[in-house]
Amino acid sequence: MKPLQDVRVISLEQYGAGPFGSMQLADLGAEIIKLEDPTLGGDIARYIPPFAEAEDSLFFESFNRNKKSMNLDITNEAGREVFEILVSNADAVYSNLRGDVPEKLKIRYEDLAHCNKAIVCCSLTGFGMTGPRRAEPGYDYILQGLSGWMDLTGEPGGPPTKSGLSLVDYSGGFVAAIALLAGLHAARRDGVGCDCDLSLYDTAISLLTYPATWHMTAAFEPQRTRHSAHPSLVPFQNFETSDSWIVVGCAKEKFWQRLIAVMELPEIARDERFATFASRMTHREELLPVLEVRFLTRTTREWIEMLQRGGVPCSPVHTLAEALVEPQTAAREMVIETQHPRFGTVRQVASAVRVGPPGHDRIPSRRAPQRNEDANYVLGEVAGLDAAAIKRFRQAGAFGALSDGGKRS
Repeated sequence: MKPLQDVRVISLEQYGAGPFGSMQLADLGAEIIKLEDPTLGGDIARYIPPFAEAEDSLFFESFNRNKKSMNLDITNEAGREVFEILVSNADAVYSNLRGDVPEKLKIRYEDLAHCNKAIVCCSLTGFGMTGPRRAEPGYDYILQGLSGWMDLTGEPGGPPTKSGLSLVDYSGGFVAAIALLAGLHAARRDGVGCDCDLSLYDTAISLLTYPATWHMTAAFEPQRTRHSAHPSLVPFQNFETSDSWIVVGCAKEKFWQRLIAVMELPEIARDERFATFASRMTHREELLPVLEVRFLTRTTREWIEMLQRGGVPCSPVHTLAEALVEPQTAAREMVIETQHPRFGTVRQVASAVRVGPPGHDRIPSRRAPQRNEDANYVLGEVAGLDAAAIKRFRQAGAFGALSDGGKRS
């Protein structure tokens, strides 16, 4: 039995951040019932190019495995009635919408406690449900700029630069999943649910960590560093080799001593300017050119072999393709497969969250659901509705217009 197999979540989610967070829960066994708005064609992620056709996209597959899908218009009176029936049979309501929308849709705890006193209402929004920006849309790129991330990233003198991945979105998904589980724990202990008000903005600001502490406490002014260098540990950065790039990190003094031994730089070893963390930081402009010239004398593979033998933390700078076939990736079973009616075998990366003995959580995964694929299960087994009730709700527009796409409920 998977650790969250007794958890049921009703999800009003879209795009990347929210679905990424709920997928972590789904991979751990939680039942994620994804309610898709039939008036909008469901989750917009179904249509994200380049690998998209009709309502299928590889983008959607990347964030929605192991979930169930049902069309439901909760702004429709009959749809709202069905929604509240589902809430009464669930542990949590999960959403990632604009900060003012949970109140408008009435999906906060105060709106749903009458259905289920123990319900946990987890809202991941762009800016949270309070503050002057609550009604603004929040996207990863926007948040990377607003939170200072872009200003910290890139080469000196270059333009502000975003991360190569949507790390605010993905971190926000993890934050929401953690908050939901904490809220659920408290609800099962106390019998009373709660709101979890999370935001991508809070997530991005919280991840400023020690540079923020340095700035607010000691007036530190961050500067971009050449070749992705660490702001205070020297050397800890990318170095160009004769054929590509390598990352070398001396996070401890012993690694520095090992590095200069491997690189055969006895004059550097004797130089007091480079004897400590602090002195190497002060004299980095004198030290780094010497190391850079030496790294250019051999290939990345040659340096990796030498540095690993010498006990120095290092790595080649992999391409995406190289990272996915790295032996450690295979050893950790970080690539999984699902079968899809349009795409055939879909290979994707697994969740990093693990619970239990090795291999215990790597059971075969279910592909992302087709829109409305699980309506019969959700309406019958979860909501407990009979055929007559389902027909009544359908005729009242709860599941969208009869001309709407998706598998019919």
